[in-house]
Amino acid sequence: MTKCRYSLLAVACWLLTLAAYGQQPKVITRSTMIGFGGTNVLDTYLSEEHFSGPGLTFLATVERQRPDRHWSTLVEHEANVSTVKDRANSKQELEGAYNLYWGRLRSWLLADGRLRLQAGAVANASLGFIYNTSNSNNPAQARAHLNVMPTAVAHYSFRLFGLSVTARYEFNMPLVGIMFSPNYGQSYYEIFARGNYDHNVVPTTFVTAPEWRHALTVDTPVSKTLTLRLGYLGNMQQAKVNNLRQHVYTHRFLVGLTKRFSVIPK
Repeated sequence: MTKCRYSLLAVACWLLTLAAYGQQPKVITRSTMIGFGGTNVLDTYLSEEHFSGPGLTFLATVERQRPDRHWSTLVEHEANVSTVKDRANSKQELEGAYNLYWGRLRSWLLADGRLRLQAGAVANASLGFIYNTSNSNNPAQARAHLNVMPTAVAHYSFRLFGLSVTARYEFNMPLVGIMFSPNYGQSYYEIFARGNYDHNVVPTTFVTAPEWRHALTVDTPVSKTLTLRLGYLGNMQQAKVNNLRQHVYTHRFLVGLTKRFSVIPK
């Protein structure tokens, strides 16, 4: 009976060992960056003027993929805040937004593994505001939209001055979505206090709410576990709905750190 127990225990340990070896580790690439640059804002609900000024962006990116699979999961958190003034330097607006991007990308390796191409789509949920400090009536505008965005990414690894360098380019543009917008001449008091709905949730396409978001970054190792990442992020958002026009253009120069590690799934 004792020998039978030892045999069963040995078989169980052997099966667990096989299962552990059969699981491929999940490779996680995580980067955290801060961006500085200019912002240009137009919102005809608040003002017909164009506003521009400096802005700050926080960008966190996480990509998860298993070596034996072609698909990866991409998650990005982007938070932005800007202080902008009109061309006469007499009026001021505050702009801020948070964007969550979640998507799936299919990968292809080319050029002996030096070139990695990815294509897929991400879902983008965005919340934000524009506040005009000079307006007494309707001083603020809420920003909210949900988009499906086709996405393409390219990575290329090479050596420069004896250093290992990886360049990465990401491009996103909306296909379809929905957004919140007051109608022309409609106040927020009418929407939320009196409950007067007037086409305030609007279906959008790449024609009515075009957006061009792209990022170019360059990575080079600074230690065995950390990589310095430098780059540029541009996000040009536009919308023309309910007889109102809005655009928020941001240009950011990025600096941050990237860490790549493996996790064996349980």
